[in-house]
Amino acid sequence: MGGLTVLHECLVTMPHEDFVYLGDGARLPYGPRPLDEIRRFSLEIAGYLEAQGVKLILVACNAATSAALPELQERIAVPVVGVITPEAHAAVQTTRNRQIGLMATEATVAAGRYADLVRTLDAGARLVPVACPRLVPLIEGDEPFGAETTQAVREYAQPLKDAGIDTVILGCTHYPLIRPIFQRVFGRDVALVFSAEETAREVAETLARKGIENDAVREGSYRFLTTGDTGRFRELGARFLQLPLEGVEHVEISELEAAAA
Repeated sequence: MGGLTVLHECLVTMPHEDFVYLGDGARLPYGPRPLDEIRRFSLEIAGYLEAQGVKLILVACNAATSAALPELQERIAVPVVGVITPEAHAAVQTTRNRQIGLMATEATVAAGRYADLVRTLDAGARLVPVACPRLVPLIEGDEPFGAETTQAVREYAQPLKDAGIDTVILGCTHYPLIRPIFQRVFGRDVALVFSAEETAREVAETLARKGIENDAVREGSYRFLTTGDTGRFRELGARFLQLPLEGVEHVEISELEAAAA
């Protein structure tokens, strides 16, 4: 579901492009899974989308980007863009004291890609990562803005406050939905970084650079696929997309597995 927050920015940035979004509802959440398993799932999904004739794949999930982006770029014929590099770059550009926090899923923290990118961009910057396993289920639950969510954010934020960070990467595509809670917990002196806009810009620039963008005067389309329950996707997806979400098509896991075979 979280990737819909990124899709929203893509639809706004590139209204002339056509999008197909595949949400792996049958195997969520990815965050607690081993990196090798997330990598396999990602290769299956990318292979399936490539077979659908897409011209670019955006990995709109931090855990999947962390686990699989290099392998995807090696094995998939079309360009593949992830969500991590724009966030790391934005955080390094934003921080004033070079103390950067990361709030993300267990898989994203374990992969260590944010730390590598921050170190490459600024060897003197310090990244303090905190895994937040309770947040995704709470955000997808019935009361995403409830007291339990606020309390969880407070607990996860405390080590970052103790470390003196002035910038926090919201390293999961679910987190922007509760951005007001993060801002309330951290206050105005801490900058929150979530790079949906930068990621959408990178997609647009990649399409233009390769000369495969659509004519800007046309109106694009978007369709939704899920391996999970279509009704659940439609109901919860509208919360994340913040746009009308009509028909949702079901895809069997076996179809994804066959695409990667």
